[in-house]
This record gives sequence, C-alpha cells and structure tokens, in this order.
Amino acid sequence: MSLFTGALPLVPPAGTAVNQQDKGRNVAALGGGHGLSASLSALRLLTTELTAIVTVADDGGSSGRLRDEYGVLPPGDLRMALSALCDDTDWGRTWRDVMQHRFRPGKGPGGSLDDHATGNLLIVTLWELLGDAVAGLRWAGALLGARGQVLPMSTEPLTIEGDVRVTAPDGSTELQTIRGQARCAVAGKLEQVRLLPEAAPACVEALTAIELADWVILGPGSWYTSVLPHLLLPEMRQALCHTPAKRCLTMNLATDTKETSGMTAADHLHVLRRYAPEFTVDVVLADPASVPDLHEFEKAAAMIGAEVVLGKVGASGRRPVHDPLRLATAYNDIFGNS
Repeated sequence: MSLFTGALPLVPPAGTAVNQQDKGRNVAALGGGHGLSASLSALRLLTTELTAIVTVADDGGSSGRLRDEYGVLPPGDLRMALSALCDDTDWGRTWRDVMQHRFRPGKGPGGSLDDHATGNLLIVTLWELLGDAVAGLRWAGALLGARGQVLPMSTEPLTIEGDVRVTAPDGSTELQTIRGQARCAVAGKLEQVRLLPEAAPACVEALTAIELADWVILGPGSWYTSVLPHLLLPEMRQALCHTPAKRCLTMNLATDTKETSGMTAADHLHVLRRYAPEFTVDVVLADPASVPDLHEFEKAAAMIGAEVVLGKVGASGRRPVHDPLRLATAYNDIFGNS
C-alpha cells in the first residue's frame, strides 16, 4: 500500500465518471438551493450531458461561516447540486447521504464542526488542495459518480443587496437597504436587487456550457436570490440572451413566500422582464395549481416570448415541492416538442 503525498491533478483520472453510452440532450440548468436540486433530480433521469450552474451568494449557515473564515465560494448550493446528481444506486445514495450529513452540536461548548455539512468540508478541502474551484468540483463529482457536472456562476463570491419598503411608527414608509442572501430571502417583497461586485467575472466554463447547450433551464428556486442573480451578472445575462439553445423557465409551486410576499405568478415574470428586458424564453413550465389567474399569466409569458406549458409537477402532500418523476416527464415532453 502506498500513501498519496503529491498534489492532485486538476482533472480527475479517466474512468472515474459514469459510463455515458446514451448521453441525451445537452442541458444547462441554472439556479440554487432546493429549487435547482429539484430540477437536477428530474433532468438526470433524461440525460448525462447535464451542467448545473449554481449561484454563489449564500452567506448563511455553514456556507456563510466557511466563506467568511476561508474566503472561498459558499459551498452549500454547490453541494446540493452534486448530491442531486448522484445515481439512484447504493453508491450514489450513500455518497448523497455523506455529502448532506450535517454535524450536530457536540458535548463541548461551541464546537467548530457544529452545523457544518460534510459535503461543504469536502468541497473546501479539494479547493485548498487544488487552488481551483472548477477542478475541485470536478473531483467531487467524479468521487460521487455524478451524472453531469456542477459549476459556480462566478469564481468570485457574490453578495446580494436589496431595497425593501418598511413602515415607520408614524405610518409612513421608506426604503431600507439590506445586504446578504440570508436577509434578502426573508425580507418580503424586494423593490430593487443588486449583485455585488456588479462586474464580477462569470465562470468561463459556465458560459461555455450555456453556449453549447440544447436547452437552458432556469428555475425553480427563490426568485430574487437563486433565479434572478443569473440575469444580474452581466456576462451571464449576455450568454443567456445570445445562446442558440432553447430556454425553459420553471415556475415555483408557491409564489407568495417570505421573499416574494404578495406576488402572483405573473408578477414573477414581470420581475425578470424588468431586470433583463432583452431576455426571452421559449417555454414557461408551471403547475396549474400555482397559476390561479391563467389569463394574466399567459399575457406576462407572451411579453417574454414564451409559450405556457401547464403540467402537474408538484409532489403529493402539503409541502410545495416538485416531484422528480413528474418534472422529468414534463421536461421530456417539452424537449420532444422542440
């Protein structure tokens, strides 16, 4: 037995990836958190030519701590994307559980591992060994046998800043600026959102994936903090507007959330048009239960050039979460009709 003592190469050795005999369509899926995880869980059933492009503005929890302490990209949403791409085999399920495992508070006060996800620590370890964010994610994907690749939207940590209208004790209202994804995600209805630094570089590999894709899937996910950021980054917005790929926007199952208080499904489309008027979409996929005013929604979709496709994609139960098989069926029908 020999011990490894040298540096890792930037590219994993051949043969570590999943066998790809039937690759399927080339798809780039953009978003972050649970929303992107839902679309990836569906898309991996349809193709292995799959690239997840993930927001890197998280500043809460384990990701926020690692970002602050080590100056790295927040790894949490990247970890969730990798976990979603794991095969439904013993190997895949085991590694998915390892990546998602979170350390509970230990017996001592303020343990350094408290609330950290194992996958976050693994990803940061690979980044420290390699000095390259994209290469580290490639190695993590190879270890997990991921059906596709995961890329950050930028190689620089980003910050979301937004303005929210607050009511003063005298009944008047004023705009208050808040900073950070964690705060913006529970702010209510944001009136203005910015990405800092404004001219941060997009990940080159992510731009290439968008250019080479047959389909680009945007959403579902937290609208202001997971979906919209891809259109706020200048190079990413340009790539999304000029790609020859077809574009599909996947709507959320719940529209009135802590981040989008009082907003309808049509309002969500108006937000995208407001921030990126040049961005057009071919198909908007929505569950009929989330679109009570279909006429207004279709009008809003037409303004961004989209056809509305309705399909029951929510899971059975009270929680508004997408069902991977139903979502995969909907995507497959959309791809087949292109």
